[in-house]
Amino acid sequence: MKRLLGLLMLLAAPARAADHVAFGLDWLAEAEYGGYYQALATGAYARHGLEVEIRQGGPQVNQAQLLLAGKLDFDISSNSFLALNFAQQGLPFVAVAAMFQKDPSIILAHPGVGNDSFAALRGKPIMIGSDTRVGWWNYVRVKFGYSDDQIRPYTFSLAPFLADRNAIQQGYLGSEPFLVRAEGHFEPVVLSLSDAGFAGYASLIATSRALVDKNPGLVKRFLQATEEGWHAYLDGDPRAGNALIRQANPEMTDALLAYGRGALISHGIVEGGDAARLGIGAMTDARWTDFFQSMAQAKLYPPDLNYHAAYTLKFVQAAP
Repeated sequence: MKRLLGLLMLLAAPARAADHVAFGLDWLAEAEYGGYYQALATGAYARHGLEVEIRQGGPQVNQAQLLLAGKLDFDISSNSFLALNFAQQGLPFVAVAAMFQKDPSIILAHPGVGNDSFAALRGKPIMIGSDTRVGWWNYVRVKFGYSDDQIRPYTFSLAPFLADRNAIQQGYLGSEPFLVRAEGHFEPVVLSLSDAGFAGYASLIATSRALVDKNPGLVKRFLQATEEGWHAYLDGDPRAGNALIRQANPEMTDALLAYGRGALISHGIVEGGDAARLGIGAMTDARWTDFFQSMAQAKLYPPDLNYHAAYTLKFVQAAP
C-alpha cells in the first residue's frame, strides 16, 4: 500500500522544468555542428533536463563577448589559441571539452600556379579573417616565415578566389573544397593545417568559470548530451540533425551536408585523436602542454603563462 501511495505521489508531482541553455556557434549552421543539432532533434538534450537554444555565429557575431557578458552559457572557441589568449588576458573563460581533435582549417589555392605547399606561399597575399589572424595565422607565420604584410581581408565569399588564379584564402576542410569543385569546376590545392603539424584542438566548448564552479552538474549534462548527439550524427542516421541545420541555414544543401559529414568521419576530426581512447570531447594535459610549449618557444606566449587556466579536465575522461 505504501509503495502504491508513493508511486501515486510521484506521478502527481509536477515535472521539473528543464534548464535553459544558450549555446553560441562560431559560424552558421553546417555539418561541422551536426552533433549539436542532432542532440536537439533527437531529444538528447531534453533527456538530460536541458532546453538548449543554439545561436548561430557569423562574421559580425562575437560569441566570446556574449559569453563573457552572460548572454550565453556556452560557446565554441575555434581553436586552442583563443583559449590561451583568454588565459593570458586573465578573463574568466575556460574550455571544458575539445570537440575537434584535429583542426579542419585549410589554406586554399589554385592548381598550376606554384602555390602547392605552405613554403611556396611565403610572401604572397593570403585572404584571412580577423579570428584567423589571432588564431592559426600565428602558427604558420612562425613556422613558414610568413609576415602580416601578406594578410588581405577575407570577405567570406568564394567569388574573389574563383575570379583570380593567383588568389589564396583560408577555408574549412568540409566546405570550401566542395564549393570550389561545384562552382569553379576545378580541383583546388588544399593545404591542411593539421597536416602541417598544427597540433592544437579545435571547436572547443567554452563556458564561464562561474558556471563551472556554481553549476558543474549542468555543464556535465550538456557535455554528455552533446556527446550522444555526435555519436548519433556520425555513427547513425544524420537526417534529423541535418533537417534542423537546413532550417537554420537554408543555404545548406544535402550534398554539402553529406560532404561535410564525410570529411569529419574520414579525417577523424571528432572521433580520432584523444577521443578514440577517451571519448568525444577529450582533452589531455600532455597535449595542452605540448601545444603551449611549442607556441611559447615560438615567442607567441610568455613561458611563465599559467596556460592551465585556459582549460579544465573536470568534465572529460582523464588519460589513464
